[in-house]
Amino acid sequence: MLSLLSLLRLLALCFPLSHAFTHPCAPTNTFASSRRFFTHLSAESVSDPNPPQFPSANSASDDAATSSPNQVVVIGGGWGGWGAAKRLCEYYKGSDTKVTLIDALPDPTGATPYLSPNGKPVEAGTRGFWYDYPNINRLMSTLNIPESSVFTDYTNSSFYSPDGLEATAPVFSKVSLQLPSPLGQVLATFPLFERLPLPDRASMAGLLLATVDCLGSSDESVRVAYDKITGDELFRRFKLSPRLVEDFIKPTLLVGLFKPPAELSALVVMELLYYYALAHQDSFDVRWIKNGTVADSLIRPMAENLIEEFGLEVLGGCRVKEITTSSKKVTSITYTTPDSTLHSIPSPKGVVLALGNTGLSSVVRSSPSLSSLPTFARAMNLKSIDVISVRLWFDKIVHTRTPANVFSRFPSLRGSGGTFFMLDQLQGNTRELWGEEEPQGSVVACDFYNSGELMGMSDSSLISLLTKNLLPSAVSSFSSATLVDSWVQRYPSAVTHFSPSSYLSRPPLLGDPLLPTVKFAGDVVRMGDLEHGAKGLCQERAYVSGLRAGEVLVKEVEGVEGKWEEPVIEVREDEPQFKAAAQANELIQKISPINLRGWLRV
Repeated sequence: MLSLLSLLRLLALCFPLSHAFTHPCAPTNTFASSRRFFTHLSAESVSDPNPPQFPSANSASDDAATSSPNQVVVIGGGWGGWGAAKRLCEYYKGSDTKVTLIDALPDPTGATPYLSPNGKPVEAGTRGFWYDYPNINRLMSTLNIPESSVFTDYTNSSFYSPDGLEATAPVFSKVSLQLPSPLGQVLATFPLFERLPLPDRASMAGLLLATVDCLGSSDESVRVAYDKITGDELFRRFKLSPRLVEDFIKPTLLVGLFKPPAELSALVVMELLYYYALAHQDSFDVRWIKNGTVADSLIRPMAENLIEEFGLEVLGGCRVKEITTSSKKVTSITYTTPDSTLHSIPSPKGVVLALGNTGLSSVVRSSPSLSSLPTFARAMNLKSIDVISVRLWFDKIVHTRTPANVFSRFPSLRGSGGTFFMLDQLQGNTRELWGEEEPQGSVVACDFYNSGELMGMSDSSLISLLTKNLLPSAVSSFSSATLVDSWVQRYPSAVTHFSPSSYLSRPPLLGDPLLPTVKFAGDVVRMGDLEHGAKGLCQERAYVSGLRAGEVLVKEVEGVEGKWEEPVIEVREDEPQFKAAAQANELIQKISPINLRGWLRV
């Protein structure tokens, strides 16, 4: 019986938004907010149909036209892109090789605030930071940023349906008795379900066997086999209760991986559930940005450090038009500056593509020489998911049990996942939340994922859906609160869709052997032997993939292993009981004529 309530902590992926939202630097619609990092979320592809107008990170055409005979280029300014830029800057500091980061956002450094038409701060998605984010935590230490100044305490989360409160998840690191997983989760959450019967909850135990079989195996073909089936098929095979799936797992996945289980790879579903819900009793504890956003709290100081100390060149507001190749090398990167002037970087030594599915597809589509390479061609099969973000300002304080919350089973969601976050509880009801106006009531950030059926609704209809239906159904006090301001933004094809059979289409971090000087970064990449314990739409995974991409690019281009003062930190090891179960399962699969994996290959 896995801890069902631990699954609720998946809502922190909304971002993800590694992520999670980040953005493409491709010639497509681009989310033009410097406050865009998701996480989780970190699917690096978001669009903004009405981008705000603010200056680019560098002063446009003169800076953009500069080039160096020795230059390495990072395309994409999400967690993956900044991780790669950090590693490359560290290696090339003091040399004649210039590191350049290109991004379609006017200011990818996070220095320029993104405001609503009425001057209030807004962003896409609300991003949580999980307990096992060791590399992002060390980044803060390196930049001399106290964690207490950036993050809230680890917080509880609640789950609401049309029937009312379904469950509340505890902060497991605060539970006095720390027990092996999943026993600790089960005991800590046992009394916290409001409605789901115990037999339905107990059926979750069937998934333990599949998780041990898939994630405990070193055989890549096992992962490929599980990737070919859907989450729904997985749940049916291991006899999970239909009510458990419909009432809890489905809505949880809608806000964790942004699709229902019928449209998700079983492999990624298990990776996510294990990393966030099973690995350790406190793995799924989550905290939030205390003031402002991920961009101005974390990305901005990192960008300033790389620019001032290492000489990083940042080209904001620039869209890649084409990448040309010859003889296993990139011969040019063509891009446009904010004034639509065309520029080119000739013969860069190496490139890191830190783009999401939409951005990568757009670059490949406009680059014939990339389209002929197998890795790039397969990436064109990858899909993305629509997202809507809404922010609401009320005239009175609404008290809720927890600051982070999930909507479940509401028919008006039309198949989407929904969350709402009480920013006045997480960040304090400050003048900053109100655009320097005098604070009044609660400020609520709401997000819809897999929002295709909601994308055509007007702003007023979406606001009415929240203020007249969803929020009052969850917390009755919302019915007496008056809305004083609002902001709505739609992000088509915004985040990664981990669909069944997508695993082999996801680009490998090492790139295509026919173009070895190009590497990949981002939460979507397959990291191979460099795989990190952080999984799914995860800011930590995206950041680590960037660090690793920078490292392997240095080795490829310079022919030497870089020496890193801060090597990548792995997440905590699997607990002994998981290791023992995985070893036992591997033995059984070898000696049993009828084994667990037989049905996978039917």
